[in-house]
Amino acid sequence: MGGRVRFIAMSLLALAVVSSAGFARELRQPALKSQAALVIDQQSGEILLGKNMESKLPIASLTKLMTAIVTLDAELDPDEPVTISKADVDRLRGSHSRLQVGTTLTRDELLHLALMASENRAASAITSSYPGGKDSCVLAMNLKAQLLGMSGTRFEDGTGLSGRNVSTAQDLAKLVQAAHAYPKIRDYTTSTSYQVKIGRRAMRFGNTNNLTRSSRWDIGLSKTGYIAEAGRCLVMQVTLAERSIIIVLLDSWGKYTRVGDATRIRQWLESLRRPGWFASTASFPAGRGSSRMCSPALRFRRRAFRPSTSTTSRGAACSRRSASCPSTT
Repeated sequence: MGGRVRFIAMSLLALAVVSSAGFARELRQPALKSQAALVIDQQSGEILLGKNMESKLPIASLTKLMTAIVTLDAELDPDEPVTISKADVDRLRGSHSRLQVGTTLTRDELLHLALMASENRAASAITSSYPGGKDSCVLAMNLKAQLLGMSGTRFEDGTGLSGRNVSTAQDLAKLVQAAHAYPKIRDYTTSTSYQVKIGRRAMRFGNTNNLTRSSRWDIGLSKTGYIAEAGRCLVMQVTLAERSIIIVLLDSWGKYTRVGDATRIRQWLESLRRPGWFASTASFPAGRGSSRMCSPALRFRRRAFRPSTSTTSRGAACSRRSASCPSTT
């Protein structure tokens, strides 16, 4: 009888060890290359994964989401013709544009190109045609950021070409949440291509996020960004593992790093077998601003979208990069 009890006890112990090993594998969060990252449950606001979430970083063309929001809030005529002027040419970085000076498109067409193809002249023309001009548009963008509780965010222009457009991963999650409420922003940021007629020519543009063309992704909103100071950036609203998820990736160094990080996040979430579990019971101690992953359960479960008074400045990090870049996306 005693032998049977010992056998059962040893069997249960072995089963517990095997289960614990599998549990530990599930807890292991992906090693992300982006300097700052945030993954949250859109419905509950629960932070599933975080890295340098409060660090203030340049955000490049992620700016265009806010440009679109204030433009749509102003209820301007979407069919009004808007002409690309010399003032819309990028003199700061010399980024390429297929929209020549003198090109006239509707405001709605320009908005589509700005959001999907990250067209800088399109975004600039939109801000120029805003009531009161570019300065008024940027003012509206900063006021909207305040209303959304984006306390670590500052806009200097509506294209994202300025390296002084800064935000945090936490703030950008709020921006994605707000932008997702606009059907046009959802539609335009996720369309794979868009064709406009310029004179007698039909010109087709593609989405700067290749993941929008992948059948493995269910993307509800997307925006990329790049300037030298910001690195490669990406924000998305996606459906993963039967949950609505917001992903923010900032300052990815390689051309494909942001896509690689997004893929690692997707694979990690899909590998977790317990519906509704994710990382909420994990414990990864890390201080604020640390490059290590933070524990959603220990620090952020109840904080969700609340702005923090503690932020980390990018400081001298940008000095490692070139002061100019050939293009932005």
